[in-house]
Amino acid sequence: MSKLDISQFEKKMVIRTIQAEDIDDILALQQICFPGMVPWKREHLLSHIDIFPEGQFCVEYDGKIIGSCASLIVNFDEYDDHHTWDDITDGGYITNHNPDGYNLYGIEVMVDPEYRRMKIGRRLYEARKDLAREMNLKSIIIGGRIPNFHKYSETMSPREYVEEVSHHNIYDPVLTFQLMNGFTLMRINPNYLPDDAASQQYATLMEWNNIDFQAQTKRHLRTALPVRICVIQYMMKSIASFDEFAKQVEYYTSVASDNQSDFAVFPEIFTTQLMSFHEEKTPSRAIRRLTEYTEDYIQLFTHLALKYNVNIIGGSHFVEEDDRIYNIAYLFRRDGTIEKQYKIHITPNERKYWGISPGDEVKVFDTDCGKINIQICYDVEFPEISRIAVDKGAKIIFTPFCTDDRQGYLRVRYCAQARAIENQVYTVIAGTVGNLSQVVNMDIQYAQSGIFTPSDFEFARDGIVGECHPNIETVVVGDVDLEKISRQRKSGTVRQLRDRRRDLYRIHYRL
Repeated sequence: MSKLDISQFEKKMVIRTIQAEDIDDILALQQICFPGMVPWKREHLLSHIDIFPEGQFCVEYDGKIIGSCASLIVNFDEYDDHHTWDDITDGGYITNHNPDGYNLYGIEVMVDPEYRRMKIGRRLYEARKDLAREMNLKSIIIGGRIPNFHKYSETMSPREYVEEVSHHNIYDPVLTFQLMNGFTLMRINPNYLPDDAASQQYATLMEWNNIDFQAQTKRHLRTALPVRICVIQYMMKSIASFDEFAKQVEYYTSVASDNQSDFAVFPEIFTTQLMSFHEEKTPSRAIRRLTEYTEDYIQLFTHLALKYNVNIIGGSHFVEEDDRIYNIAYLFRRDGTIEKQYKIHITPNERKYWGISPGDEVKVFDTDCGKINIQICYDVEFPEISRIAVDKGAKIIFTPFCTDDRQGYLRVRYCAQARAIENQVYTVIAGTVGNLSQVVNMDIQYAQSGIFTPSDFEFARDGIVGECHPNIETVVVGDVDLEKISRQRKSGTVRQLRDRRRDLYRIHYRL
């Protein structure tokens, strides 16, 4: 008898996180699972993957996706007792996901009807429970449908129906399953899903408690999450060497550290000060010379971030890559790691004199003080960039800038303040002052650096945390509270992020 090849009998089932290439299959699956209900859009699922990829699971069986679930993290105490599905998901986009929250909120589970009775739903619920344990979350909360309620709605109230299901006198495919998986009933919410006719728009709010949860006091009692920012209004003046530049930079980093700052923010292309001790007069050649200091610049700021225990927005610096010159802002974290953001929009002046090439990606960086975004000068004048960054989780937008007159400065300032209001986010601008009269195209600067807030009762009256006096060498130090941003986005006088008319318009970011 020949040896039996058992591989021909294998059927492989995998529970994994959802990838972008799975989206078409999941959209098709939803049409099968929830006919008659408004389905996900591609933009919803892309947002889920971008904002909280760890919380999006699917079940793949022999190469076919037969089940999936979606979730986000919230501080559930911040939501109204009778919230709706739209409230908890920000219209399905989960841009209100709070990585510092302590409840995993499940917003959908679906299983292909052809594969039911294979415990697909149970596997997805177990994946969520494992995630809650791994992330030390207090509980999992779900707003569950009661799809058989319409059969009894003429003779029973929602409460009576739920009680009968709980006592196993009535079978409900969702509620019965949730009770069997260790979830307990919290309450019944009306008008939860307007298109859920089978449930008569009701949902049962259910909770599974993580018995392994280790309470962390700051997560329960936090009413403020202050971040201190030191903005350096940097004086451009002639110097004789890189060492002289390094001493000036270290002085201001020390000032930021002495003030116990979390961030020190330098201005755009302030490293052009290094051109003051070269005699090259042709702008394009001078910029090429400047790029030769890139390694020295990176080593200097990495050292200072570690030495002074402060995250540094290192202004921006011209860098040569593949025979092209880019204007790049670097984030030097105080743990020694480095990130970079390319300037996306290039001004006519930069293109004409220096031949600067544009970047093409909006990045959001994790720091020990939350998620941040960097927009170099002109970029803040394009509102789409900030909206993309905030949808990716940014709560502070840093804008190093360099402008040569008041009009240019005001464009940066007014746009930064507008971005703060439009996106319910803090914005910070840091500019250069003084002059480099011997450097072509860098002769004069105008700046009044500052830290700005949304405009609402919780914030400073004029939306200004602090600002420098114009055109002098100085710093401004101010505290911003990230918890205020979270609260204002949920319950502010106006809520620009939530009240967007996504049915009329949206930003399509090709990356």
